[in-house]
Amino acid sequence: MTSKILKNEEFRWVGVPLREYKAEGEATFCGVLRQTLLGNGEGEEALAFVTRYFEIAPQGFSTLEHHGHPHAVLVLRGRGSVRLGEEIYEIAPFDAVYVAPHEVHQFRADRGEALGFLCIVDRERDRPLAG
Repeated sequence: MTSKILKNEEFRWVGVPLREYKAEGEATFCGVLRQTLLGNGEGEEALAFVTRYFEIAPQGFSTLEHHGHPHAVLVLRGRGSVRLGEEIYEIAPFDAVYVAPHEVHQFRADRGEALGFLCIVDRERDRPLAG
């Protein structure tokens, strides 16, 4: 693997494609974009994990889902909430969230601003199931 630096300009990483969160019709979500930063690029096969940045537009939300792999999440910008199981928690910049395997979860930008966070998952992982 060749070492590298991904430069950031206002929560967008230069040279990293900005993509829709999921395919349309695949699941229920609103206003979510993602960038895969590390783990899927050329020469990054040595990484056992993938680091992604998600940004949810104001009043948007991720899918309500669960799966067998855990998530490690670090909020970088904005305020919102996360549902873990039946509980809902407010989240803000630099809060860290652990989503345990098989825990129903959903992120929401429900505080009037965009919510941006890093999400680190295993490279090899199962597909999400509806919550």
